[in-house]
Amino acid sequence: MNEQTLNPHTLTLPKALVTLLAGALFGFGLSLATMVQPDVVISFLRFQDWGLMLVMGGAAGLAALAYKGFPRWFARPVLGGQFLTQPAQWNRQTVIGSAIFGIGWGLSGVCPGPAIAALGTGNTDILWALGGIVLGGLAHGLTAQD
Repeated sequence: MNEQTLNPHTLTLPKALVTLLAGALFGFGLSLATMVQPDVVISFLRFQDWGLMLVMGGAAGLAALAYKGFPRWFARPVLGGQFLTQPAQWNRQTVIGSAIFGIGWGLSGVCPGPAIAALGTGNTDILWALGGIVLGGLAHGLTAQD
C-alpha cells in the first residue's frame, strides 16, 4: 500500500465529487425542511414548530445508525481509507463552547450548516450571522489550548 491509500484525508476526484454531491444534498434538505429560515428555527426552539423536531430526530437517528453500523457492515469505506473513531471528551471548554453555541443559535435562529445553505436561497441577511460564526471560530482558534 502506498501513502495515499493509508491517509484517510487524501482528497481524490471521486471523494471530491461525493463530498460535493453530499453537500448539495444536505443543503437542499435543509432548505426543503425550512431550516434555512431563522424564524422557523426559533419557533422550533420555542417548541412551537414540531416539524423541525422530526427532521432533526430523523437526521440524528440516521447519523447514529451510519456511525455505528458502517464499520460493522463494511470492511473499509467505499472510497478507501479507514473508519476513524473519536472518543468524546467532556471538559470545561466543551461545556462553555456548547453553551455559547446554544445561546447564539437561540438568539439568531442560525446554525452554521443552514446558514451556508441559506446563502443559496438568496438570504443575504444571513451574512451577519456567518460573520459571527467566523469570528467565534477565530476567537476559539486563538484561545484554544492543545
